Amino acid sequence: MADGVQHGYEKGRAKRREIIDCAMTLFGEVGYRGASLREIAARCGISHPGLLHHFPTKESLLLAVLTQRDEVDGEWLSSEGASGLDALRRFVGLVSLNATRRGIVELFAVLSAEATSAAHPAHAYFVERYRASVRSFELAYTRARDEGVLRPGIDPGTAARQLVALMDGMQVQWLLDDGATDMAGVVRAHVQAQLTVPL
Repeated sequence: MADGVQHGYEKGRAKRREIIDCAMTLFGEVGYRGASLREIAARCGISHPGLLHHFPTKESLLLAVLTQRDEVDGEWLSSEGASGLDALRRFVGLVSLNATRRGIVELFAVLSAEATSAAHPAHAYFVERYRASVRSFELAYTRARDEGVLRPGIDPGTAARQLVALMDGMQVQWLLDDGATDMAGVVRAHVQAQLTVPL
């Protein structure tokens, strides 16, 4: 009996993951507003009620998609205990990682633009995500300054906002030119120009 329950639980988790993956792809293609639960269910090969068993609302599915993205990015964006230089290297590494996962980049670009509306269900999520990103980047720049590797005259707060804007802007360019833009190269050159040591 216990084995059967465990097997059912694992099967349920696998199905949830499949639904999240399908939703991530569709949200990236047509946005949150343009995607329907029925279309996501059809892509996953399950019934609409079957999808509702796992995610009773479209908002709960969106939250699961965003949570999964954060689990992937969390270790890259966390600068706890890292030197300023190491944290900045990790941020550039995240851009390189993103160049291998178009679906996630597309999802983020589309949803973050949609979520500028206060009525969007992911609005609060993206407001906090941007705050957290700026805080994390500012901490890295502050540490780099304190370690003596940041060029004189560079303000950590301003540099943090510039880096967030550059990373997001490069993602849009990369999506529009079908991956021809070297996102990581541009971001690396930008950060390198702010440092007195090799990145």
